[in-house]
Amino acid sequence: MLNYFWAFVIGGAFCALGQILIDYTKFTPARILVTFVVSGVVLGALGWYRPLVDFAGAGAFVPLTGFGNVLVEGVKTAVDEKGFIGIITGGLTAAAAGITTAVTAGLLVSLMFKARA
Repeated sequence: MLNYFWAFVIGGAFCALGQILIDYTKFTPARILVTFVVSGVVLGALGWYRPLVDFAGAGAFVPLTGFGNVLVEGVKTAVDEKGFIGIITGGLTAAAAGITTAVTAGLLVSLMFKARA
């Protein structure tokens, strides 16, 4: 039960930070999205994000920062296995399941509902 608590607290903290950025800065949602993903990349590259994921589980893995971390982990693994070409292929390979799920869900929803103008 404590795992759920920490996932909720850490995930909620990411959401609260995003809301604060929306309310008190002139950042657009797109800039906030990019800031979160790049933050995940930087923290993952420095090795600081993995302990947060180990502690908070889905609370740290699911948000946009987690996506940035997945990209870094994929690149690290691919570079170790394939060398220089892993810089290009690693992030996409690691995030392929999530990207495919998002695209498929978007397609299904677009087929089920009609957009209003």
